[in-house]
Amino acid sequence: MSDMLLELAQNQAARKLIQRVGLPIPMPATLTRQRGPAVERPLMDRAVLFGGQGELTAVLARTLVLAGASPWLADAALEGAFKDVGEAYGRSPELAPTDLEAPQPGKQPRYGGMVFDATGIDSPAALDQLYLFFHPQLARLAPGSRIVVLGRTPEHVKSAGAAAAQSALSGFTRSLAKEFGKRGANANLIYVEPGAEDRVAGPLRFLLSPASTFITAQPLYVSAKARWDGELSWVRPLAGKVALVTGAARGIGAATASILAAEGATVVCLDRLEDDGPASQVARQVGGSVLLADVASPEAPSSIARQLEERHGGVDIVIHNAGVTRDKTLARMKQAHWDQAIDINLRAVHDITRELLGGTLRDNGRVVNLSSIAGIAGNVGQTNYAASKSGVVGLTQHLAEEVAGRGITVNAIAPGFIETRLTAAIPVMIREAGRRMSALGQGGLPEDVGQAIHFLCTPAAAGVTGNILRVCGGALIGA
Repeated sequence: MSDMLLELAQNQAARKLIQRVGLPIPMPATLTRQRGPAVERPLMDRAVLFGGQGELTAVLARTLVLAGASPWLADAALEGAFKDVGEAYGRSPELAPTDLEAPQPGKQPRYGGMVFDATGIDSPAALDQLYLFFHPQLARLAPGSRIVVLGRTPEHVKSAGAAAAQSALSGFTRSLAKEFGKRGANANLIYVEPGAEDRVAGPLRFLLSPASTFITAQPLYVSAKARWDGELSWVRPLAGKVALVTGAARGIGAATASILAAEGATVVCLDRLEDDGPASQVARQVGGSVLLADVASPEAPSSIARQLEERHGGVDIVIHNAGVTRDKTLARMKQAHWDQAIDINLRAVHDITRELLGGTLRDNGRVVNLSSIAGIAGNVGQTNYAASKSGVVGLTQHLAEEVAGRGITVNAIAPGFIETRLTAAIPVMIREAGRRMSALGQGGLPEDVGQAIHFLCTPAAAGVTGNILRVCGGALIGA
């Protein structure tokens, strides 16, 4: 199902005409998406403005330079952190112009990214640093840019004032995301727990890259909970890994299988017996294999574990994507429809994961569960679906703590409005509202969810566990 308004927005003549006559039609921007596998330097030659004088300056400077960014600094006091690594990689920092300075020919950058280290903000009064950094520079933000603010988790700071200031970063970042979404830009927040500073590089690179295009107005929590051996691999990070993707025959599952395979994984495409045809086609396209099973059957957990062990000696990545909706108001809902939603969306995820954790899922593995913003926030006629998807959140957070000692991370993705065959069946007016009621003003694509899943599966995401990451374009409603 095509988005007529998005297609119209890509026609420059039509866009100018609508603006000239003053029609109140929101014109969504064309989003920049990841094309092809991950690269060593995803920020190559992109101007990135850096500011703040917190506790992460050194690691952020190294991360930006090694990712290929051209650093611009909001304060001359930051030059020392960037100087050595910048010169070593031919990325010497430049001092950013301000609105108060005379124009410098050839020195007026268009920023493809802005990064602000807010870990040093320890009182409400110090929040003016956000204003002083962003206010004079936002006019230089290029369409499709990425903004990342980094702070400390409020529960890990030493005073009430610091907790208030760090908590304020969330509302600030979410609002900034919604101000700039119409330009295809996004803004996100990384909360870093003490002791997890060396795990920031992966999340920062991801949120600044085209792979994060439909993630905006979100907090990402980085911790040292999960055991980590320090492994980092930016190119083909999943080489040698075995990945199980349930519901792989179409939509998000098929897109995820394709992305994981392109990054080096051997993908096992699991779907129902009735979907043997499309599942086999996806498996052929990604060079993987097919595993047919009804995930809700009592025999599924042991059968899936046995086949993974026999074929591959185990599994490294488990993506629980299979799911159903059986919508009716609770007063009109049949118990069979209640049971089916709970069984497939939640009980099967629990039972299969439990079985695989018995030895089939290898240490340092990754589990990614699919939740939903519609399920988390609640929706008319979806008590069964909402219960199941909220249950996925609790399951994810509990398991993350339980298996951290094995180096296994467990996270959930909560998609918003994604253009699939299911959303194509929604009545036209509801579908149109679903597309527009977000910061980016449009629906996402299955590949947007797949890219987020891929990031969570990489060694670079070792600091991310127990997170519920919304891939929703900055939905204006919901949890």
